[in-house]
Amino acid sequence: MIYRMKEQKIKINGMVCEGCENRVKKALERLEGVTEVQADHESGMVTIKTEEELNSTLLKETLDKIGFEVVEDEK
Repeated sequence: MIYRMKEQKIKINGMVCEGCENRVKKALERLEGVTEVQADHESGMVTIKTEEELNSTLLKETLDKIGFEVVEDEK
């Protein structure tokens, strides 16, 4: 069976260093269905690859728990 990966890009506030990138990546990689996370503190952008569409509320709550705020959610 061939899966089509979904890609979602979000912009977040609060990422200021590589340590922040790593915290964001680890938190999002724990979510079910997430296969890859790329975070860039310079642009504030996070790219999430998943097997299925992520629930945006879950995504925002996950990032909020570790001190980051979603400011833009692109499909």
